[in-house]
Amino acid sequence: MENNSEIRPFTIDIPQADLDDLRDRLARTRWTTDLPGVGWSRGVPASYLKGLAEYWRDGYDWRVHERRLNAYPQFTTEIDGQNIHFLHVRSPEPDALPLILTHGWPGSIAEFLDVIGPLTDPGAHGGAPEDAFHLVVPSIPGSGFSGPTVEAGWDTNRVTRAFAELMDRLGYDRYGAQGGDTGAVVSPGLGRLNPDRVVGVHANGLSAFTQIDSDEAAELTDAERARLAHLEYLHTEQSGYVMIQISRPQTLAHALHDSPVGQLAWIVEKFKEWTDPAAELPEDAVDRDLLLTNVMLYWLTGTAGSSANSYYETAHAGAWSASERSTVPTGVAVFPLDVSIRRAVEREHTVVHWSEFDRGGHFAAMEAPDLLVGDIREFFRKLR
Repeated sequence: MENNSEIRPFTIDIPQADLDDLRDRLARTRWTTDLPGVGWSRGVPASYLKGLAEYWRDGYDWRVHERRLNAYPQFTTEIDGQNIHFLHVRSPEPDALPLILTHGWPGSIAEFLDVIGPLTDPGAHGGAPEDAFHLVVPSIPGSGFSGPTVEAGWDTNRVTRAFAELMDRLGYDRYGAQGGDTGAVVSPGLGRLNPDRVVGVHANGLSAFTQIDSDEAAELTDAERARLAHLEYLHTEQSGYVMIQISRPQTLAHALHDSPVGQLAWIVEKFKEWTDPAAELPEDAVDRDLLLTNVMLYWLTGTAGSSANSYYETAHAGAWSASERSTVPTGVAVFPLDVSIRRAVEREHTVVHWSEFDRGGHFAAMEAPDLLVGDIREFFRKLR
């Protein structure tokens, strides 16, 4: 059956009944208790979560953020049998370079709200007009308004092919790709898929799945040794969510789909663990309303399960590892707690640009948008 290739305008318009239901569920939360003195060492403390959930119920105004999202042109189109939602923000600069921005998990299009203006209209944000981009910001199939997925098989390779088709459908035959987390898999994948069309790939949080042997380890810098140690910590202390999502995502889905506080805890834990280590609490690293808008894009679309299922699909397809070395010029931005080690990354990517920053974290576009924007501009300046 042929795909319907029509591109349709889209406006977010959540029924008030859904918002009333959320407030009712938050008010009726059955709370667990905390062990004394354990803090965040075993996950999100109820003492913290209660305060955040109370603000979500009584202080956070979804309609404000719905309007902010709707200030940008949004569209949907069907690709490979799946509805794909995306922002398409054209620059006022006619010679702007098209750039596709891909979020990760547990992120969303909300990750990029603070970088859209500076990237599309740098002249209005203290930058040079010649650094402008036309932005395409899709929701990954299974996430946000590109979800839930309607069939199995949506691993990152299939997502990559769909996003390549999206750029083709929009008439962009020459473009760049940027992303972190899942976006740091999909963006290089676009380069491998279309090396003649993707002029460059910029990624934050880019790590390679190749091993560092003992001889190489002896040559690492102190910073790289710290990243290697943190990678080991991620594999031990922080791999629980991965194992659940690559093995039994559907069991998890029942809890997160039914409980907003469960969904909140599942996401906010990552904002505690992965953001700038200088930040004591998630909202010290990321604006609290922006964090909750990100959670809302999971809750309101019912995509807790389908977004987790993408881990299952990707792991079982072996799609996290690169199939071949990318020949596309690649720029890497390394933020605190990233585990990017250049010699490992260079085995899979043609690295021509490498930056290291001392503030920010995994959600760089939300935590340090100024640094990320500056690095994206600098990297692509040589490739236009």
